[in-house]
Amino acid sequence: MQKTRISVVFEALQARNSKAFIPYIMAGDPEAGTTLKQVSLLERCGADIIELGVPFSDPLADGPTIQKAAGRALKSGTTLRKVLSMVRDLRLQTDIPLVLMTYYNPVFKYGEEAFVHDSIQAGVDGIIVPDLPPEEAGELIKLSRQGSGGRRLDTIFLIAPTSTPVRIKKIAAASSGFVYYVSITGITGAALEVDEEFKRHLALVKQATDKPVAVGFGIASPDQARIVAQMADGVIVGSALVKVFNETPEKAENFIRGLKEATSK
Repeated sequence: MQKTRISVVFEALQARNSKAFIPYIMAGDPEAGTTLKQVSLLERCGADIIELGVPFSDPLADGPTIQKAAGRALKSGTTLRKVLSMVRDLRLQTDIPLVLMTYYNPVFKYGEEAFVHDSIQAGVDGIIVPDLPPEEAGELIKLSRQGSGGRRLDTIFLIAPTSTPVRIKKIAAASSGFVYYVSITGITGAALEVDEEFKRHLALVKQATDKPVAVGFGIASPDQARIVAQMADGVIVGSALVKVFNETPEKAENFIRGLKEATSK
């Protein structure tokens, strides 16, 4: 089975000693056409992988900025099926790796087997389900790795700052594509503090796996992205970008280019 787009991107970045810039946007915020335009802009500005949030009414890990974005998307009628339709449309114009970040309830209602099959057929490359721990994700992992039509999905799990060494290894083993390190014990959009404990725990994660490790939650500026990129293989920016797109869209391109430049050095 061929490599996923995510793995190909990380291998290429590592070969030139660069780091992945992974922006997150909420699909369907405020409607599908906007998402297609934002993905095009992100790719043009140098994004390496793009996370597409699937709006959900009861998010656990999302802060107020992402919650409001989900509310706007839901109001416009965005569903998991419609997000997959957006991905199919995006695949007519781009091959950039696309990762869906969704909660388990929509996947459960869709049906795991149908979700994996339809995601692969649409052109999704990876999935993040923050409320589904590896211990309960066995069937989803199996279906994703079996794939369909010679393609498969990467399953990306989250490691928290409170994760023990044993748990870090378990989560890393269940992950493919990359491992997602949550930089703070809180919700998206909370302030990031790069202190000695952060550095120590991230180093533990890096030592526990040879898979790429991307850091997300709380990264809100190019300066923060530059600091994190010195220690991680990828930098994920969500709330800050969603806020710019919603409140000051005229500043989005410069903000994105600044983040990309910060992760390229």
